[in-house]
Amino acid sequence: MPSLGVQPLCTEQYGSRGARCYLPSPDGHLSCVGDEPGHVGWRSLKEIFMSVFLPQGYPESVSQDYLPYQIWDTVQAFASSITGALATQAVLKGVGVGDQTSTVAAATVTWILKDGTGMLGRILFAWMKGSKLDCDAKQWRLFADGLNDLAIFMEILAPAFPACFTLIVCTSGFFKCIVGVAGGATRAALTMHQARRDNMADVSAKDGSQETLVNLAGLLVSLLLIPLVTDKLQLTYALYGLFTALHLYANYRAVRAVCMETLNRARLRLALRHFLCQGWVPTPTHANPREPLLPEFQQHLRITLGAPLHLLVSSVAEFQQACEGNLRNYLIALNRKAGTVAVALRHGASSVDTIQACSHALLLETLLCQALPPGAVEEEMLQKLQRQLCGAPDGEVWAVLTETHQLLDRLFPRFLAGLVSAGWVTDRNLLGAEEWRLDWTPKDKKVL
Repeated sequence: MPSLGVQPLCTEQYGSRGARCYLPSPDGHLSCVGDEPGHVGWRSLKEIFMSVFLPQGYPESVSQDYLPYQIWDTVQAFASSITGALATQAVLKGVGVGDQTSTVAAATVTWILKDGTGMLGRILFAWMKGSKLDCDAKQWRLFADGLNDLAIFMEILAPAFPACFTLIVCTSGFFKCIVGVAGGATRAALTMHQARRDNMADVSAKDGSQETLVNLAGLLVSLLLIPLVTDKLQLTYALYGLFTALHLYANYRAVRAVCMETLNRARLRLALRHFLCQGWVPTPTHANPREPLLPEFQQHLRITLGAPLHLLVSSVAEFQQACEGNLRNYLIALNRKAGTVAVALRHGASSVDTIQACSHALLLETLLCQALPPGAVEEEMLQKLQRQLCGAPDGEVWAVLTETHQLLDRLFPRFLAGLVSAGWVTDRNLLGAEEWRLDWTPKDKKVL
């Protein structure tokens, strides 16, 4: 600490660590005064640990949910390492390790088939679902870990069914490669969310260091467990059940700890319904814990955002009705029988336009599938539109859609202002719009 009566020349601080000051010495040199001597050793060890395993500038350089997420992610990685070791032992036993009657060629063929089916699974899954992984990163992260546990269970069971061993192991490899795609992609999405100083590479690298340390700890524990469970199926199954339960619980807690400020459909649905019911927009901290992580059984409309025109209209008359009084950067159509809403976006539509278009689709979903609470915003108008949407003949639905446009024109500016003030990001979104874009001429413009 600085001596009494001596004015420091300056103070400096590395991130959020303790500050130190510089004092003038009688001989003209600078004298640096920092922590108390008894705290130096402890602080040095802590700083070494932080510099090795945490991003530079922690905690200011990452999101507030970084620490709770990483703690639970560490727990799940440890549990997964143990169950993975049990599965490895079972697969090696199944391919003939320790069995004098088995051949190297047979084991090699089994392993090649296992890897080959996994590669096919990786390509197919990335093709079919790759564009959706960013939008629902939390749900896909849980899906990946659940599928990984299933694949490990199949590998542990495989030696008990020698006739189907190759089929079971190949299916497990297929699942594990899907896990690799989904887990890696969602980890990248979460890393992008956590990095707050354009330090995504540093956050990702330190996450890899943490995972490596945990896997080393899991390796040491596995070395102790494997001799104990060899040829003891009941103990193997019991340990698998214990660590799988820990793995799934830790994954749920890790994903639930994430608080994302970017709007996907689930979070926008929560924000819009809360706004309609309460008149104000919830913050990300309030909405994220309520975001569904597992499949819901509530009735929802199937919403196609960025749809091609043929999903909206099938005739010139319907196209004219869709454009009637619509000066926005999207067209919207409702098919009540199919339970679908199709939204076509204009070329150059901004993120705010996309949020408005999706909000319109979610408003229709609320009117068709949800009961309106008393005291809702624009309660009388909402109840009127709800009755019209539910009871109007098919030919009159376009007229009701025009009225919902007018209602949204009044509500959306307030809703958008509420999103911004609550801390939601609106200059980008994760609403999962397709790539189709339209250009059309409004009816009040003349085509030259």
